[in-house]
Amino acid sequence: MDLTAALATHRLVAIVRGGDPDAALRTVLALAEEGVELIEVSLAAPDALSVIERARTTLGPDRPLGAGTVLTAEDARTAHSAGADFAVTPGLGDGVRAARELGMPVLAGVLTPTEIIAAQAMGVAALKVFPVAEAGGAAYVKALRGPFPDAAFVPVGGVDEDVARACLAAGAIAVGVGSPLVGDAADGGSITALRERARAFRKVVEEATR
Repeated sequence: MDLTAALATHRLVAIVRGGDPDAALRTVLALAEEGVELIEVSLAAPDALSVIERARTTLGPDRPLGAGTVLTAEDARTAHSAGADFAVTPGLGDGVRAARELGMPVLAGVLTPTEIIAAQAMGVAALKVFPVAEAGGAAYVKALRGPFPDAAFVPVGGVDEDVARACLAAGAIAVGVGSPLVGDAADGGSITALRERARAFRKVVEEATR
């Protein structure tokens, strides 16, 4: 898949991490039904690989599905085998290299200019600026775009609707959103509330794209 193009088109990555694998699967499927096209299942959650496998079976082969918190080469290999077609990492470890070798595009975690240069040299598809809220939010994204005007930045970490709107206005290609979007749905919480939040975030990114 062309992850960079998908990010530019859809502008939102939902990050699913929960303690209940069945609830996490319901969360992934509900997000997909609400038109959230890019969904990442964090490998830090229990039985995440089974969630990816079951989601892939239900969603079919053509729907983008990512594995998050890819730290090691083994993480990349098992996620790929489970059906993930892109990888998301918190940094620039062995998981980035292994995913690239497997043909998986990578949204790689960076924070500093040095890390951005290193990630670009590794051939990643986009740059996950994490944790963006602690680094200064949209102002930090805008500052990074000075030396890196063509970089595909995806701010993650503390991204609520207001931060998402500001980061997209500052030039981010997309935003990654975890708990402000998913809430407690992946732990067994309300799917109805999840759907409402999904619609709200989709409205934010659609307004930013106009």
